[in-house]
Amino acid sequence: VLRRIERTLRDKHGDALIGEDIKKAALDRVFGFEILPAPFVVAHLQLELLLEKFGITLGERNRMGSVEVERPAVYLTNALTGWEEPDQHHEYPLFPELQDEMDRAGAVKRETPILVVLGNPPYNGYAGVAMREERALSAAYRTTRKVRPPEGQGLNDLYVRFFRMGERRIVENTGKGVVCFISNYSWLDGLSFTGMRERYLEAFDKTWIDCLNGDRYKTGKLTPDGEPDPSIFSTEFNREGIQVGTAITLMVRKDAHGAMGQVRFRHLWGKTKREQLRATADQDGDSLYDKVEPSLEMGLPFMPTTVGAGYFTWPSLTDLFPVSFPGVMTSRDAFVVDIDRERLERRLARYFDPNVSHEEMARVAPVAMKDAARFKAKEVRRRLVARGQLPDHVVPYCYRPFDMRWLYWEPETKLLDEKRAEYFPHVDGTSPWLVAAQKLRRETARPQVIGHLGSRHLMERGATCLPAFLKGGETGSPLLDTADGNEVRPNLSERAEGYLSGVGDTHLNLFHHLVAILHAPTFEADNASALRHDWPRVPLPASREALSASADLGRQVAALLDSEAEVAGVASGTLRPELKALGAIARIGGGRLSERDLRLEARWGYAGQGGVTMPGPGRTAERDYTGDERAAIGEGAVALGMAADAALALLGGGVRDVSLNDGACWACVPERVWTYRIGGYQVIKKWLSYREHELLGRPLTTEEARHVTAMVRRIAALLLMEPSLDANYETVRDDAYEWNSG
Repeated sequence: VLRRIERTLRDKHGDALIGEDIKKAALDRVFGFEILPAPFVVAHLQLELLLEKFGITLGERNRMGSVEVERPAVYLTNALTGWEEPDQHHEYPLFPELQDEMDRAGAVKRETPILVVLGNPPYNGYAGVAMREERALSAAYRTTRKVRPPEGQGLNDLYVRFFRMGERRIVENTGKGVVCFISNYSWLDGLSFTGMRERYLEAFDKTWIDCLNGDRYKTGKLTPDGEPDPSIFSTEFNREGIQVGTAITLMVRKDAHGAMGQVRFRHLWGKTKREQLRATADQDGDSLYDKVEPSLEMGLPFMPTTVGAGYFTWPSLTDLFPVSFPGVMTSRDAFVVDIDRERLERRLARYFDPNVSHEEMARVAPVAMKDAARFKAKEVRRRLVARGQLPDHVVPYCYRPFDMRWLYWEPETKLLDEKRAEYFPHVDGTSPWLVAAQKLRRETARPQVIGHLGSRHLMERGATCLPAFLKGGETGSPLLDTADGNEVRPNLSERAEGYLSGVGDTHLNLFHHLVAILHAPTFEADNASALRHDWPRVPLPASREALSASADLGRQVAALLDSEAEVAGVASGTLRPELKALGAIARIGGGRLSERDLRLEARWGYAGQGGVTMPGPGRTAERDYTGDERAAIGEGAVALGMAADAALALLGGGVRDVSLNDGACWACVPERVWTYRIGGYQVIKKWLSYREHELLGRPLTTEEARHVTAMVRRIAALLLMEPSLDANYETVRDDAYEWNSG
């Protein structure tokens, strides 16, 4: 700020007196607050060196009848407190310097008109609550008038308190001015911050947002073109910077304040964000930014949004299927989950053996004997050993997309961190479940269809499992008999039952219709912004014929997503020509393979801190399709009623040979198949990362190697369905059932 003042005065006056103006600014007009002693000292050293560079010497001055040492106006104080007169005035007679510092800072906060508040507040999502004055700062954002109430814990983040401090200073005290912060950008569209945004639209006349992106979770620190997108805080010596995305927010309140503020927004991407900011600093602001019209239905986001017409008139998943369960979260996967059932059962046998000491068990499975929040390892083991193992509780477990494992589901204690006791009884291995998430980090996270118990991490942001059927019945609920003699009832809301009664169709057709719509790329593209904020909303067909046709597509999608389902032409029977060419395991250079050749050793994964599997870079060879591969895809395309070029475009422009080891690969994996994501995960790469030989401890089996081939073909078949899924979505969208009038 002082450098900017010096440059402005030099351009305006250019005389020998500007040093006095800069000195006055440093001592009396520009204030800094720092809570930590070391940065406080460094700030003073830096400022005095800067002033010396400007030819300014600090000495003594007579101030209010007493002589004092001149110093830059940076104070050792908590910036969040002391703005109001305290109920009790604390005295520090043993520390007169600290008392003087507090008094000076308090005078600035309570008596000095402030026109500009700027800074880089700390981000700490787990800051919790502090003293009364600081705790009250976020209270103003917890209620709303028109927009939906805040959801989640986002308002507990420390940076929110700084925004409120700045807003109060400008809006409620001075009445005009500027607030400018660089901060975590979660507040721009997160549902925790609806009240915060509603308030700013009313309190400020204009807001400019420079979105600096660089987020690990939402974009993977990649630009829309797939180029590196580091944090704005990344340097040559700290390439990671920080993990969360950031934005610069500039909010202005004029003396003649208007009724409703305007919002302007722009994205800055890539490695040149700093240069872009500097290059445009003096340009006309509005010409660089897009105008944002915050949508009330989406919580008044301060970012451009993509939402199709009519989206908010459609029912959400939970409007149709009211009962849902969060997925199981073990927090001890390395003990209670395994790819091999026999290996899991051997671990369990030792855990439940009273002759095996705690120390020996800690060597076998460290995580099982390590205390954690709400988990006292030895107490839990003593209790469970006394009761004994429940052998029928080793169950199939949907761990990640296309990744079935085995779980020991323990109903007592916190051996499973979140066992979901209310969820477990409804899983029978035959009824379908839709796995979705209410909020997403990434732009899209296509849902899954499962039949067994699901992990909380089936979706990258937290999986919620919505059953088609519930075990047991309630008064008035329609009961259905299953093949195993159990009574189940459809998981339907009254309004959904009314809709089905009106169109004359079945509950399972509605379920599979949802699957079809949620996997249509045009549905994702039309409503990308809304899909990140809340449960998906889905148009319902206005006729039985349209619902049945959509459900037929949904059944095909569901079967392709179920790795245990036999799908004719894809995973059973005679393969379709276009799929037979894809993903077959092959020896590099030709020849046959045996199981001893199936050690996965291409750096797909490694053990991170605490034994957590981390993804590695792996190894693939990119190439074009061969003539035979193109011919096979062309033959299959004709059978599907599409041109060969259209099929190739759906699969991706090129292919990869995905390395198993130096001698073997899965050949001809199309580009879009390789990068395909479900639940936020790159499906094939995620599966491989867990099975690196160093982690798995054995070669892949023939079945596992062929499972990768099956994944390639299933995903390819899904991609080739996209035109049909899009056409179906557009048909339903353009003639949707009027849910709000039903």
